[in-house]
Amino acid sequence: MPNGQDYYEVLGVDRSATQVDIKKAYRQLARQYHPDVSDRPDAEAHFKEINEAYEVLSDPQKRTTYDRFGHVNARAGGGFGFRDPFDIFEEVFGQGFGFRTASSRGPRRGADLRYDLTLTFEEAVFGCEKEIEVTRQEICPECHGNGAEPGTTPIRCPECNGTGQVRRVQRSILGSFVSVTTCPTCQGDGETVSTPCSQCNGSKKVYKTRSLSVNIPPGVDRGTQIRLAGEGEIGERRGPPGNLYVVLDVEPHPIFQRRDDDILLEMQINVAQAALGADLTVPTLEGEEEISIEPGTQNGTILRLRNKGVPHLRKNGRGDQLILMRVAIPTKLTAEQRQIFQELGETLEPERLWQEKRSFIDDLRDLLGL
Repeated sequence: MPNGQDYYEVLGVDRSATQVDIKKAYRQLARQYHPDVSDRPDAEAHFKEINEAYEVLSDPQKRTTYDRFGHVNARAGGGFGFRDPFDIFEEVFGQGFGFRTASSRGPRRGADLRYDLTLTFEEAVFGCEKEIEVTRQEICPECHGNGAEPGTTPIRCPECNGTGQVRRVQRSILGSFVSVTTCPTCQGDGETVSTPCSQCNGSKKVYKTRSLSVNIPPGVDRGTQIRLAGEGEIGERRGPPGNLYVVLDVEPHPIFQRRDDDILLEMQINVAQAALGADLTVPTLEGEEEISIEPGTQNGTILRLRNKGVPHLRKNGRGDQLILMRVAIPTKLTAEQRQIFQELGETLEPERLWQEKRSFIDDLRDLLGL
């Protein structure tokens, strides 16, 4: 302490005082000696002493250090710095108390905006460039953001004298305290206009619709967000603008499905192709591809086409295309086909009398080792 006083003596508590006792004592003294409510000439200096004592004794680590080294060497031995006493006061009593106004009138960042954009399946896979139109608030071009009609200028607010805040002393059974609120006349700007701008009606902002170009990288999916920095609402009092977040949705594809970065395709083959094997043409996202089916291919077999899937988002490489083979059993046979199947059936013995029912997901889990 500046005069060597004991922190416990400053707050008027014993060394065995609990944290509740210390806070209670601080609240009483802080209300009594706050410079805005006390008429004592030494109120501000005493107020700082009270806050310095409370900052140490309310922190268990600082209090232990102080108890060990004593009030004379507390600063050197404790190794702790001291904050602005009014910061401590606002932490305990809330921001409605106190008299500082600069922070409330400082620059304020603009609000973020959201734009929902729907892509085709192919656009999400390979990326694209999209043009969007966004309506947002911008600085009024007529008054250049001061809210006054051209040829006139804003004047200092007579109610708050340009501070942007109004302070009122209130008295209660707990004592006197200062309430700080935003000035109702100037809404915290510190200025008023006698002749509002005819284009923005004194609001300083107008709505404008802008066209923006959005670069969609390859590999995006439903729910991906693309941030356009500085394309949100303008800030208050020369604050930075907010951001625009483009949230993506993806239309389904008629034949392909997506699983992470793999493309899934379900393909039907007939029993002859499954038994004898065949060379087939299958669709991919980049055109047709030739594949060979091995003789004896079973229902549920999965073939993999390497690097025919979705490009990895912002990374090299891409996923695969997985082709699930479904053996189609004919439901309508000609007399000749029926005769052939009957003769074939008499020569074949079933390898299994039953087979567990499986789904596409089961087959994929086996293939991928899940």
